Amino acid sequence: RVSVPLGVIGIIYESRPNVTTDAAAVCIKSGNAVILRGGSEAIRTNTLLAEIMQNAAVSCGVPADAVQIIGTTDRSAVGELLQQEKYVDVIIPRGGKSLIERISRESRIPVIKHYEGICHQYVAADADAEMAVSVVVNSKCQKVEVCNALETLLIDAECAGRILPSLAEALRERGVELRGDEQSRAIAPMEKAAREDWAAEYLAPILSIRIVRGVDEAIDHINTWGSGHTDGIITGSLATSNRFIAGVDSASVLVNASTRLSGGGDYGMGAVVGISTDKLHARGPVGPEELTSYKWVAVGDGHLRG
Repeated sequence: RVSVPLGVIGIIYESRPNVTTDAAAVCIKSGNAVILRGGSEAIRTNTLLAEIMQNAAVSCGVPADAVQIIGTTDRSAVGELLQQEKYVDVIIPRGGKSLIERISRESRIPVIKHYEGICHQYVAADADAEMAVSVVVNSKCQKVEVCNALETLLIDAECAGRILPSLAEALRERGVELRGDEQSRAIAPMEKAAREDWAAEYLAPILSIRIVRGVDEAIDHINTWGSGHTDGIITGSLATSNRFIAGVDSASVLVNASTRLSGGGDYGMGAVVGISTDKLHARGPVGPEELTSYKWVAVGDGHLRG
């Protein structure tokens, strides 16, 4: 069994020029060629960065065409790229849900993707109050507009009265709008949550809060409303954490840690081209190893099937 690169990878992304260099570096590192298609907002920056990466590749003995960029902002170019299954082996989109849905719908090429980051923290009944406040605040407030920021807080009914008042105050002090169910609102001041809040990726200083009864109800909520991206539990119980790990069907499941710690760098993978919530081919951060497959090699000495 021998590791081999996937081949030619198309990266379609919006607005962020750092994706140009990150994607090119990870693809070259894993032996792949890359076709880059960035957003119109940064076309000149992306083109210049791609040229720099091409020159760097050539200086290391890598063909310049291993890094290519689509130099037009015409949206039809994306549709054309998605039809090139003879020449492109996989597509990785980076951007908003509408972009990723369009690519998944139109592509004749396999797609590695995630649609949304509806991330949860569950504060278990035995959770340490100080830890719960610091982890939840960091999960939500460290950077609200990213895909692994916290969007829904689940807190156990047994500890809600002990932890939620100070937690809600800490979040409000940082400008977070709170939207809770009836039980949460009876404990701390907040707006009333609507049903659609449980399925919301806010990417903003807004947090929905629900009180649950036990780890199984928390697991059920996450698997019903979550996006399979990153979900965490705060607990001092090994049995409770193991039940949560086994039950939650997400790419990253964290124990006593901020949801913001689910990137490739946090896992020691270095640079990545994105995060996948798919189960095939890659799941979680997509780094060099995830951009490879394998083939079987057998060396015989005149061997025959009997």
